Amino acid sequence: MTATMDDLNSEQTLPPARAIRFDRVNELYAAMPEITKFMHVRPEVEEGYRGFLERLRASDTPEDAVTFTAFALQTRATIRWGLDCVQALAPDMTPEDSHLMKTVEDWLTNGSQENRWDTLQTALFAPHRSAVVYLGLGVGWSGGPLAPNDLVTVPSWRAPRAVSTAIMRAVGQTRTENRTASLDFVLDRAAGLLRIN
Repeated sequence: MTATMDDLNSEQTLPPARAIRFDRVNELYAAMPEITKFMHVRPEVEEGYRGFLERLRASDTPEDAVTFTAFALQTRATIRWGLDCVQALAPDMTPEDSHLMKTVEDWLTNGSQENRWDTLQTALFAPHRSAVVYLGLGVGWSGGPLAPNDLVTVPSWRAPRAVSTAIMRAVGQTRTENRTASLDFVLDRAAGLLRIN
């Protein structure tokens, strides 16, 4: 049986979803000026995402590259990146963290408001502020009202800040001799997501 052109077209891989929020780094800084509260290095006028990431990575404060990536990526991509990093760096989780991680994964799969609210409530009332709890806060603060019948919304900078905190907490909890390698792992994944420039 010979494949038709329609059959071949339907089997092609779809292009990757856009991961970054804006086309240019300067647009990101203009739209989310709060980023300057968390990192002091600014991009050059025509500097691209990858170039700026590598400059931050080579600086005296390479953790700024984590903050930058969390802000640069769209919210779902930021939380997915955070989830992947935390799972890799902190595989031995408490039962509470494992449960919360499952709700984060569920939200990434179906994105319902109910799941977002449940994740936020679990994170807010967690007894310890673990890396997973900060991921849960990132989900809860990802957009929309804070609770059913509540018109209050969270500023857009809160979710990326929570995710960058989650990742840095996971890096910080690795053995001292492994922290540089752990940060390299996180930033290698970031570089793969920042495909433009």
